[in-house]
Amino acid sequence: MNASAQVVQASGVRMGYGEVQVLNGVDLTVASGEVSCVIGPSGSGKSTFLRCINGLEPVLGGSLRVLDQEVGHTLRGDRYHPWTPKEFAAFRRNIGMVFQRFNLFAHHSALENVACGPVHVLGTPADRARALAMEHLERVGLADHAHKRPHQLSGGQQQRVAIARALAMNPALMLFDEPTSALDPELVDEVLEVMKGLAAEGMTMVVVTHEIAFAREVGDWLTFFADGVVVERGRPRELLANPGHERTRAFLSSVLHPKERQEPR
Repeated sequence: MNASAQVVQASGVRMGYGEVQVLNGVDLTVASGEVSCVIGPSGSGKSTFLRCINGLEPVLGGSLRVLDQEVGHTLRGDRYHPWTPKEFAAFRRNIGMVFQRFNLFAHHSALENVACGPVHVLGTPADRARALAMEHLERVGLADHAHKRPHQLSGGQQQRVAIARALAMNPALMLFDEPTSALDPELVDEVLEVMKGLAAEGMTMVVVTHEIAFAREVGDWLTFFADGVVVERGRPRELLANPGHERTRAFLSSVLHPKERQEPR
């Protein structure tokens, strides 16, 4: 996939539960190698959109293409055929997702948590999977903790294990759903540093976050969600300093200290 290829292409994406509309026509693109950060108030549809990208929630209207596939169905002839569970599983192999909660297997060590995906999903031989798992734990700074179980690790360490677990599947796209929101403040930076490293390596990332400084420093694009739609999108420093929409200005005024509104460079 070349640098300009579109990894995510959303056009008029809608999703809801019964009469409750969560996404009301989302338009968004993410190119290969980009870090696309998403901010917005609670209930704005940010996490739901992320789950739609990964096929965890159904798209009920519009079009959502991820990694050159229309998520949820395949066109054969003149008819769309819904994906089977096996097709969804094959699609998700190429996407890593890191949630707010770590979702680690409590009875497995960090090494075993990272190695289980390659063994059980990709069919990697156990010895090779363990070697790869150790490489990824080293990548996130946890090689010395490979033998520990989740309860022996801090929250930041557990989240880094979760990132290593996602990376072990060799994903083409990484999704982060507020990965630091469940952490104590002093543990946030260690997770963000790992994410900064991934960005520097050219990993394509969609990051739903409240960490405005991270979005300003690392993001290629910043998207503001509200009421299930994209209200505004732009380069992070420019959007944060000079939001063009009143809804964006109101949100930023509630989450940013005045000194944080740096002028675009």
